[in-house]
Amino acid sequence: MSIQPIITSLQQLLELHQSLLSISENKTEVLKKGDLEALQELLKTERKHVQAINKVEQQRIEQVTSWTVSQKIDLEAQNVTALLEVIDNAAEKEALEAVTTTLAEVLVKLKQQEQLNQQLTQQSLQFVQLSMNMIAPTIQSINYSNKNKSSADNSSKRSVFDSKA
Repeated sequence: MSIQPIITSLQQLLELHQSLLSISENKTEVLKKGDLEALQELLKTERKHVQAINKVEQQRIEQVTSWTVSQKIDLEAQNVTALLEVIDNAAEKEALEAVTTTLAEVLVKLKQQEQLNQQLTQQSLQFVQLSMNMIAPTIQSINYSNKNKSSADNSSKRSVFDSKA
């Protein structure tokens, strides 16, 4: 049995992740601009990509499982390293290694980009919270009188009759 279907699935995953990286980079620009409508559209597109990735990933898992069963390989060792050790065809071995290396690089870039987006989002939320705190009055600023001053005034306003009684 050929490993080509697994390589094809990995190539599809690579294309989807590269597209997702592009969306993530666009999301960074939209976050910088503060365009909520464009951000919502990007999030919808991102959600569709994630669903497609999950579907292709499930297919890949099934393909790897069936390939390892047909090759009588331990099901616990379903990783690229184990596959590379048992593949005889040099071209398939090279293709599998190349696509997994590229996919890993794209995943690292995607993770970094999403961390940047998360930081931008947190900073935006902090700015909004700060702005709301500056606009919204606090309870202390609503009270115009000083409680300490009013109690001192009350003691000085006592009459002689109140103090002797």
